[in-house]
Amino acid sequence: MYGLARPFLFHLDAERAHNLGLSMLEKAYRTGLNPLLARSRPAFPVKVLGLTFPNPVGLAAGLDKNGAHVDALFALGFGFVEVGTVTPKPQAGNPKPRMFRLPEHNAIINRLGFNNDGVDALVRNVEKARRKGDGILGINIGKNKDTPNEDAASDYIHCLEKVYPLADYITINISSPNTAGLRELQEEQALRRLLGELQETRERLWTRHGRRVPMLVKVAPDLADEDIDVTARVLAEMQVDGVIATNTTVSRIAVHQHPLSKEVGGLSGEPLMAKSTAVLRMLRTRLPEQIPLVGVGGVLTGADAVQKMAAGASLVQCYTGLVYRGPQLIGECVDAIRRRKEAPSRGHLPPNMPRT
Repeated sequence: MYGLARPFLFHLDAERAHNLGLSMLEKAYRTGLNPLLARSRPAFPVKVLGLTFPNPVGLAAGLDKNGAHVDALFALGFGFVEVGTVTPKPQAGNPKPRMFRLPEHNAIINRLGFNNDGVDALVRNVEKARRKGDGILGINIGKNKDTPNEDAASDYIHCLEKVYPLADYITINISSPNTAGLRELQEEQALRRLLGELQETRERLWTRHGRRVPMLVKVAPDLADEDIDVTARVLAEMQVDGVIATNTTVSRIAVHQHPLSKEVGGLSGEPLMAKSTAVLRMLRTRLPEQIPLVGVGGVLTGADAVQKMAAGASLVQCYTGLVYRGPQLIGECVDAIRRRKEAPSRGHLPPNMPRT
């Protein structure tokens, strides 16, 4: 069914297609037509972050910023869904147009800028979700664009307090390239201060709600090697629960000849795969094993998902791959990861499966 809808959606402006696609998905779910979009959730349970994920393939943040389509997204077969990024106050984001497809590269450039209806709206939406089944829900939080970095912690704390009762895990987004100055929060002292304040808040919330919600940090793919060393050291010393590698990239090396390459924003999709996987691999060699990694960036095939796992990921996420491939990508990734895990040895890998 997605194969039939895709030519129509791709004929529209990318952001309009994004919104229409979510609306169509919601209607299919509510009318019981979602089996035409995707098979039932493929089962391959994994235990990560103290949580049991029905399968290791999830949706990255950004598709459903307001948490308005949680049930419909879970119905596609994801083992986990991450909504957001959400900010304390509603904000419109950057001027349109702000999302561009590069079909020749299976890529998207976006400079949306944390456009969302605010954390209170997300909370209302998530509270309405039926959450059928056992899918894991992550909520990704950020700061408002008009909040200076020296006050950023207050925005993150505000969101953390609001979403804590509803989330299975929470992601701290300090790596989007589309909010001016946000990536400066990855610098050593700023990162240490922010995480310290958030962890103190989490301890209070843990006591209040009687449950410990894991907090993950989402990092950029554009860090220099020495910056990765510093970031990994801070994340290890602060004993974060997990790391998501990576966000979108500002690099245009892989698409420099494309007429849209000069559009400002974060590049996602196939051109991000090698860069994000390299950062993932470097982090895995620098972080203690008890800190799990989530691999995201450029997953368009089952083989891509396997490469993320081989580089050190415990879970993988997709977003742009879903735009280009549709829901069939989810099952393909789960099946590929299962085959890799169940392969008896390196000498007996299934056909067409990359060696690790």
